Amino acid sequence: MAYRHIEQNVQRGPRGYHLKVLIQTLPSLSVFFSTHILQEQMKQREHSLRKVEQEMDSLSFRNQQLAKRVELLQEELATSQAKGQKSKNKGDSPSQQGLQQTQSVFDEDLQKKIQENERLHIQFYEADEQHRQQESQLKVQLEELERDREQHQAIVDGLTSKYMDTIERLQSAQARLEVKSQTLERESNECRVQTEECDYNSLNVPPHNKRHQLKARDVAGQALGFVQDIVVALLNFHSYTEQRVHIYPLDSSIEPISPLNQKFSQYLHENAAYVRPLEEGLVQLHQSITEDTVTVLETVGKLKGFADHFTSYTHFLQKILPYQLKSLEEECRAPLCTSSLISKNLELQSGMKRITSVFDKLHSYIILLALPSELYHPTGLTYSSAVFTQLAACLHSLHDAVKEMSKHYSQKAGLEQQLPTVTQKLCTTNECLLASLGMLTNSTDKIATFFSNNLDFFTSSTGYGPRGGVGALNPLQAESMLGNKKKASDYMQAIRKPRAESVPYREALLNRRVLTSSTESRQGLTQQVVASQEKIARLEQEKEHWLLETQLGRVRLEKESQRIQDLETQLSSALGGGGGSPASALSLGLGSPSDPFPLFHRTIVVGLSLCVQVGDEESREQLIKTHYMARVGELTTQLQVSDSKAVNFHAECRALAKRLALAEKSRETLTEEVKLANQNITRLQDELATTKRSYKEQLSMMSDHLCSMNETLSKQREEIDILKLSSKVQNKVPLNTLW
Repeated sequence: MAYRHIEQNVQRGPRGYHLKVLIQTLPSLSVFFSTHILQEQMKQREHSLRKVEQEMDSLSFRNQQLAKRVELLQEELATSQAKGQKSKNKGDSPSQQGLQQTQSVFDEDLQKKIQENERLHIQFYEADEQHRQQESQLKVQLEELERDREQHQAIVDGLTSKYMDTIERLQSAQARLEVKSQTLERESNECRVQTEECDYNSLNVPPHNKRHQLKARDVAGQALGFVQDIVVALLNFHSYTEQRVHIYPLDSSIEPISPLNQKFSQYLHENAAYVRPLEEGLVQLHQSITEDTVTVLETVGKLKGFADHFTSYTHFLQKILPYQLKSLEEECRAPLCTSSLISKNLELQSGMKRITSVFDKLHSYIILLALPSELYHPTGLTYSSAVFTQLAACLHSLHDAVKEMSKHYSQKAGLEQQLPTVTQKLCTTNECLLASLGMLTNSTDKIATFFSNNLDFFTSSTGYGPRGGVGALNPLQAESMLGNKKKASDYMQAIRKPRAESVPYREALLNRRVLTSSTESRQGLTQQVVASQEKIARLEQEKEHWLLETQLGRVRLEKESQRIQDLETQLSSALGGGGGSPASALSLGLGSPSDPFPLFHRTIVVGLSLCVQVGDEESREQLIKTHYMARVGELTTQLQVSDSKAVNFHAECRALAKRLALAEKSRETLTEEVKLANQNITRLQDELATTKRSYKEQLSMMSDHLCSMNETLSKQREEIDILKLSSKVQNKVPLNTLW
């Protein structure tokens, strides 16, 4: 049963599933083989028992024959004894002696047969008892093994149902890995073929062309200016067109306009969302072109953004074109529209269609120019010269179309001014539209002329390319080239930098000893910190002292100033209200001949002047003192800030050193873990391969063993059939033949 279960599982799934099922069915296989061995032993015992039974049957049959023979012999003996009694009187004869000898021989033979029969009966009984005991023991073992087999089978079924999802997931993962390995192998073969066929000159790093970069930046700047003018002109044209829709043929301030014109006005109101990005995209493109970059079609990634914005504007023009044509048709259906106005409207319709188609062509060429920056090809863009040439021609076509539409619009505006119902608002709007079209005509003419003049620069070789190779510039080569340029620039700056003044050797040794001793001595650092803290505390006390002194000095200064003012007031009042200054009062006092008390007045004036001089000197000293005290306070603050910064910097350095040490340790630990993980993976792969190989060998051995057991079973069945036939034949043989 278990073998049949294995064969069904082997025929069900791939190799991984075979191995999993084989592992799960090993316990049931062991139970099955032990049960099979016991059954074989039991069959052998039964076979030996049948042999013994056959021997017993043959012996019993032989015993019966011997018993019959004994009876016959006894009858013959009785007959002979009767004959002997009749011939007793005649005496012994030689025939009687022969009969006595024969009788003795028969007696001995009979005794031997009786003993042999007893011995065979004893052996048969012992063999029967032993067979019964062995049979009971084997039945008990068989029952135990059956129970174990059922338990193991239940466990195997539970594990199979439990790990079925895992097996399916592993099978799917194995299938994905096989597909991935095949894909990688195919890619590696393709890369190998490409490597064999590639040109190694393409790996050379190209030189940097500074002149080309400057020219490219100048051209991009000029193009940006022209595009900005075009953007302004397009914004004005769309805005004034929206304003005209609200005025003519129906004035929205008087009556509602048609639904078509309302939708057209709504779309025109969104024009800035499509026109402004054109300028922004070209600004980004111009900013990306610098002296330190490589400007070719393969490396200008910002050109793709400008192309996307141009695509959006082209779609906008295609969206508003049907509404624009229908709006002109609605103007043609107006009551006062003349045949000349209708013809001009038709010409405007064809002009707008032409402008939209020209913008569509420009969009196609710009997309082609932006394609190399998105999809790199080793041979480069071979059609770039043709694209630039067609782009220049398309710009001239745009100028011609705008110029023609401006001409038609000017003629239409002139015809509308002749209408009797024309309003000033419509005339003003037409003038603004004509001005925006004129500006657009001039801008397109300028950019077309600019593009034609620089067509040689656009179509000529850029000067970038690998030395000795043929093909376009790889973006990776451009990045490598810029990296080499930066390295060269840094190297030149490094060698041009003047060397710093070196410290003498002895002084450096002394400083190193001091630094080492101060760094290694924690106690010294602690003492320095304590001393610095004491010094800071002392300086703070001095600072407080000098701040108090400063405040006292200010109070004294204010008192002295007040006292001087009082003296000056008294002096002026004493001089009789002269209203002059002390110096003038002094001069008056010294030179006045009419003073009755010249000596007294002179003494007062001199004393006051001395007081003023003394006050000036004290104020000057006070100012100097105040200045130096403020300077001391600033220096003290700077010293404290410097000390705190030094302490913080030292603490940060120590913390960074600790973090660096921890990071190094963690890196080493992770490296070891990665090595161990790789070793474990290798070991597990080897074990898996060994296990697969051993399971395959065991499976083949078990298959061979089952085949040999089947052959042995067939042989035993054949022997049993032969023995059965022989027993049947022996049972059919008559007794006379046995005699």
